[in-house]
Order: sequence, then structure tokens, then C-alpha cells
Amino acid sequence: MQASRTPIAVFDLDGTSVNGQSGSLISQYLLRHHVVSLPSAARLAWWGIRYKLRLPHRQGEPREVILRSLNRAQPNAVRETMHAFHDEVMVPRYYQEALSEVARRKAEGCVTLLVSATFHEVAERAANYMRVDAFVATEMQQGPDGQYLALVAGEVVEGKEKVRAVARWADEHLGSGSWYIAYAYGDHHSDQQLLCSAHKAYVVNPSYALKFSAKRHQWDILKWGTTL
Repeated sequence: MQASRTPIAVFDLDGTSVNGQSGSLISQYLLRHHVVSLPSAARLAWWGIRYKLRLPHRQGEPREVILRSLNRAQPNAVRETMHAFHDEVMVPRYYQEALSEVARRKAEGCVTLLVSATFHEVAERAANYMRVDAFVATEMQQGPDGQYLALVAGEVVEGKEKVRAVARWADEHLGSGSWYIAYAYGDHHSDQQLLCSAHKAYVVNPSYALKFSAKRHQWDILKWGTTL
């Protein structure tokens, strides 16, 4: 029965496929290019601290701060900035093991899917670079004229929303009931719901908390460290 369904291999981006977190990296990038102010950068840094320490935080906040800094730019300029950030900052940080794993799963016949809380425009570039079949990521609202607004459209693709986002994409593109998550790759405690939904889960360079969960669930632990 399972053989008649399409297997999906799901890859997280930040910390799993690349060494680093795109949110903090893009904040630093925009600060260097004088796009965000020092107060905005401080607000982003404080959010990052709360996120790492698992203190109360709102997932949409850093994305709104960044888009608020970019909201005077034309839509094409925003996309170009996101693409330039990916190419200049993220490309050297990709784990070679992640790219090889995508190729291996595709050769096995899996549909490969990138799922990330990062901006849609960054994930779009990442999906192309990683050569996955498709991606889902956080989208920001746009006005009638296409101008980006400092508001998240829908939900940030994080935690349980990653599982829901995979299901929505797969139902639409593969057909309801005709797919299953064969493999999932994550690095953070917020990826646990996604990892639990897979037939085979892999944790990449996990934190202590996720390493503890990996041992409890008997998930494989991968040590990736070869960047491009």
C-alpha cells in the first residue's frame, strides 16, 4: 500500500542545510548595507536571544522588522536584495552533505521538498541552489500595487506549521492520500513535529535538547560540517 504512495524527503534550511540562521544573517547583511537601523538591529538581536533560550517570542516579529526597513523599496528591489543576500552570504555556508543527501533521495525516487521559516524569496533561491523539487516558506503580505507590507501572510512556517505546510503542498500537487513523508531532516527543537511525522527522521548537528529527543525517539544523528 505504501509503495503506491509518493515518498517525500523534507529538508529544513537553517542549521540543517546551511551553517547558520538566515534570520540573523540577513539582519547582519542589511545592517552592513545600511538598510536597517541600529535600533532595528538591536530588536532583531533581542528576538534571536529569546528564540535560542526558548523564552516567549512571536515568530512574525523579525520578519516584520526587516520588511519594515525595506517597505520603501520597490518589490523588484526587495526580491533582488533577498537574492543577493542568499548568493553572497548563504551559498558559502551550504553543507555539502545536505546537497548530496538531496541528490541521493531524488535518485531513490523521492520528491524533495524544502520547508523553511525564512522569507519566501530566500527559500526560492535556496530551493533552486539545492535542486529540490519544490519549497514552502513564510510569505509576507503585499499590497494591491505589489508593495511588500510588514505583515506575515498566513502563518510563519515553523513548528507544527511545517507539518501543515507540507500537507497542504503535497495534497495540492500530489493528491490527498497519495503521499507520505519518508524522510525528514531538522536541527532544532521546533522541528520535532516534522521529524515525528516522518517514517525516518534525521537530526543534523542537534542542540542538547534535540539530541535528547533524538535518542528517545531513536532518530539518527548526523554530523555535517563540510561547507562549500
